[in-house]
Amino acid sequence: MLLVAWALHSSLSAKAFDWGFAVAAVTRLRWPWLVVALVPIFGTYYGRALRWEVFLRPQKAHPSMRNLLVATIIGFTAITLFGRAGDFVRPYLIAVKEEVPVTSQIASWLLERIFDLLMASLLLGFALTRVQAAGLQVGAKLAWVLVFGGRIVGVSCGIVLMALISLRHFAEPARRNLVAAAHWLPQRPAAKGEKIVNALVKGVESIRSDGALLLIFVYSVLEWVLIAACYWCLAQAYVGVINITIVDVLILMAFVSFGGVVQIPGVGGGTQVVAFLVLTELYGARVELATSFALLLWILTFVAIVPVGLGLAVKEGLDWRSLRQIGREAAQ
Repeated sequence: MLLVAWALHSSLSAKAFDWGFAVAAVTRLRWPWLVVALVPIFGTYYGRALRWEVFLRPQKAHPSMRNLLVATIIGFTAITLFGRAGDFVRPYLIAVKEEVPVTSQIASWLLERIFDLLMASLLLGFALTRVQAAGLQVGAKLAWVLVFGGRIVGVSCGIVLMALISLRHFAEPARRNLVAAAHWLPQRPAAKGEKIVNALVKGVESIRSDGALLLIFVYSVLEWVLIAACYWCLAQAYVGVINITIVDVLILMAFVSFGGVVQIPGVGGGTQVVAFLVLTELYGARVELATSFALLLWILTFVAIVPVGLGLAVKEGLDWRSLRQIGREAAQ
């Protein structure tokens, strides 16, 4: 909603926002494609549950896919409602349901972030090469991404690879050293510290298996393919209003995923803001169209799951307050 306020304020100040055109454009949308877009975006939650199942295998041979899926949906609902504090709802619920240490699932959450960063970096690298090859004119607010994009991709991929190598080969030696160091502490803190360290190492143990590592990568690719399918369906709803190709969809995805974790100078972060900027500055879309596209993208990728998540939370005996409290406690 901040995007809507920002975009409308900027447009109205310049007397450029045509409400009549905006309403007419929205009525011309191919609405069935928006319904179709829900299929792949809902599929991403199952894909994430599948990937987490691989993370969980070293601690539990046969984790419940139902538990993982329910926790994933409720977790992403919490993120939409409470912001980044909701990130910790999912690992907490999984830990409780599967009876494993919460610390180990925080480690699994970290692994998920690492693989998502890898995919986002690779996608951004692809987008930068396509933008430069096509000679697209980038506005001032996105130009810095092209200037520093190559370095960002290289650095982020390097960080991810170093993290994976470290976790894969040095987690156990690090565990032994930390446990040995903890013996200098009093007995109770030492025992607690050893328990936490052991749980963290257990949480990243899945990537020590070549087969598991390959499976995690495949699930990560599948996740982003499903996200791209959602974007493409939304683009199909705008055919005749905004015409973008599948390559353009991937470029949009790259900038949006990048902007979701990085603050763009002078603008900020968030999927809505970045989608608006890419459509207006990169593809020359009118502000009315870009605003509606960005808003619908946010609804599809974040808001659509909320009714389902709230329903599952009620079924699990959770409410608004308990979800918020879970996020706060797990983050501590």
